[in-house]
Amino acid sequence: MGTASLNQNFQDWLTQQWVILFGEKINSIQNEWLIGPFGKTKGIGQKFIEQLAKDENLEIDYSERDKGLLQSVSQLNLAEKEQKRLSKNVIDFYENTSKYNFDLKVKWNPFFRVFGILLKVLFSNRIEQLNVPMDNSKNSKELKSEIIQLIDKKTKRIKRTIWLRTFINSKQVVYSGVYEICTIPSGQTCIKAIFPLPNGNATVILNPIVGESGELILKSSGRKIGDSGFYFLLNDSKGNIWTKFIKSFKDELVVKSINNRITAEQTLTLWNLRVLTFEYKINKTTYNNVYN
Repeated sequence: MGTASLNQNFQDWLTQQWVILFGEKINSIQNEWLIGPFGKTKGIGQKFIEQLAKDENLEIDYSERDKGLLQSVSQLNLAEKEQKRLSKNVIDFYENTSKYNFDLKVKWNPFFRVFGILLKVLFSNRIEQLNVPMDNSKNSKELKSEIIQLIDKKTKRIKRTIWLRTFINSKQVVYSGVYEICTIPSGQTCIKAIFPLPNGNATVILNPIVGESGELILKSSGRKIGDSGFYFLLNDSKGNIWTKFIKSFKDELVVKSINNRITAEQTLTLWNLRVLTFEYKINKTTYNNVYN
């Protein structure tokens, strides 16, 4: 059995050892669809972006041009009738995400809120990642949303797209994630969101579906390794890669446009019980949208 690196905080070592004990050792070449950047042991946030650019010999694009989570929605390989039905506002959001800011409300299931507090105290504040508000929001909190692209120095092509979200008032990092497209073993094209953690990451693979009203539904609801879903990955002390697929944890995000206004609702469930719900109002910074 592998051993997590001892040169880190005890709580990080303990959770990584749990992944090794109950997870599987995987081959990075055979599971390339799942592999993504790992964090270091000394914080995530902005430090991770700078370190990733250095490690992969990339340059950070500081230009103010419009940037999206997707270069084109065609990357999702949707069926033709689905792509035609998809809301043009939703397409614009994913292709020009940097034009948008967010107002966030959080609704916790009281039963799970105590676990969220423990997560925040033991991990989130320290590593600058997954800083979810603990109080059910009566008023929304404004988020600053930044799309940061890492560019190949020779070809000038985009190699990494990072979505950094911070609270405007406190400057605290909420999420720092690498977003890309992957093809899971079934052949389904999915969105992969990679949230770096010490010596590893939390990876959510989301299957895209277009609803009857043109909304984009992203679901992680698989049953085994190789499906969409939630994965922990880590490097052990000898450089082996381990993963733990959390079958009981599911994520559903619905992004829709009503009367030219974009909203999103994200629901996280554990053992088929709602853990919390994020409600987003998505606002274009210079609103001149005329789509339906």
